[in-house]
Amino acid sequence: MTDRSVPLVSANYATLLGDIKQRVRHGQTRAVLAVNAELIRLCWDIGALIHARQQQEGWGAGVIPRLARDLHNELPEEKGFSERNIKRMLAFYREYPHLEFVPQAVAQIDPGEKVPQPAAHFPVDLVQSIPWGHHTELMAKVKDLPTRHWYMQACLANGWSRNILVLQIEVAAHQRQGRATTNFDRRLPLPDSDLVQQTLKDPYLFDFLTLASGLHERELETGLIAHLEKFLLELGQGFAFVGRQYHLDVGDQDFYVDLLFYHLKLRCYVVIDLKRGDFKPEYAGKMNFYCSVVDDRLRHEGDRPTIGLILCQQPNRVLAEYALRGVDKPIGVSSFELTRALPESLESSLPTIEEIERELEGDA
Repeated sequence: MTDRSVPLVSANYATLLGDIKQRVRHGQTRAVLAVNAELIRLCWDIGALIHARQQQEGWGAGVIPRLARDLHNELPEEKGFSERNIKRMLAFYREYPHLEFVPQAVAQIDPGEKVPQPAAHFPVDLVQSIPWGHHTELMAKVKDLPTRHWYMQACLANGWSRNILVLQIEVAAHQRQGRATTNFDRRLPLPDSDLVQQTLKDPYLFDFLTLASGLHERELETGLIAHLEKFLLELGQGFAFVGRQYHLDVGDQDFYVDLLFYHLKLRCYVVIDLKRGDFKPEYAGKMNFYCSVVDDRLRHEGDRPTIGLILCQQPNRVLAEYALRGVDKPIGVSSFELTRALPESLESSLPTIEEIERELEGDA
C-alpha cells in the first residue's frame, strides 16, 4: 500500500521544492532590506532631531559628546551611538534633508528655519537600499552629489561590499565607465548598444600586477589569470571566465583566443585580445574574425552577438574609430594601465632624485 503522506519524487515535486527555496531566499532578502531601510530612517531621524534642537536652542557641537555618553548609560545594550556615529547621523540629515520619509522628526523642526538645500535629488528608495557603512564612506569620500548618486546606483547594481566601494572610489570608477571606443551604436540595436557600452571601461587598471614596462603579452595574460578574482572585479559584474588561449580550429588551422568570457547579464560571449603597445588597425580585423567564429561555434540560441574587447597600452582613438567602421561585429577598444600616474599636485610636491641625493650628501 502506498504511503500518500510522502510525495512521490517527480519533476512536479522538484519544481515545488525549487519554488519554495526561491520564495524563502526572496523573503530573507526582503527582510534584510527592510531592516536596513529602518536603520537608515532611524539615523536620518536622529540627525533631524539634533539639527532641529541646535537651531531652536542655539546648541553647538558640544551637545553630541554628552548625548553619546548619556545614550551609552541609558541604553547600554544598543550599539552604534558613539560620538563619531552621532556626528555622522547629523551630517547624513544635512546631506539629504528632503528625503520623503513619513514626517516624524521633521515635524518638530521650526517651519521658519533654514534647512540645508541638497544639490542633487536622491530617491528615498535608493538611499534606504544602501547600507549605513556605505553611506559613511560616500559622505566622507565623494563630495560631488551627482557622482555620489552614481556610486549608490553602482552599489545596488553590482552588490559592492563596503571595501569594494572604497576601492572603486579610489580608482575613480565613475570616470572610466562607458569610455571605451566602440562601434556598438552601429552594430547593436537600442537599448542593447547603450547597455553594452556602459559595461566596458577605459582605462582598465591592472595595478595588482607586478610586471616590468617591457612586458610580453603572454606575461600579462598569465598575470591576469593568476589574479583572476581581482581581474574579474576590475572587469565588472557579470563576467564569467570560460578559458585562456581558447582553441578555435578553422579551416584546418589552429587559432587561440587570449581570454574568453561569458557575460551573464548581457547573455553573450566576450572575447578579449591583449596587445602590448599601441593600437594597430589590423587588430580590429583579427577580432572581427574571432567574434565570427565564436558566434558560429559557441553561441547558443537566445545568446546575443559576441562582443570583442581589444586591450592595448596606448590605444589611438582616431585609428580605432576608423578601424571599427569597417567591421561587422560589435567591438570595443580600451587601454590598460599597470599603475596609475600620480596627480600633478602630488607629483610636484615630491622631491626629485637630484634633491634626494643632495640631501643624503648633506647628511654624510
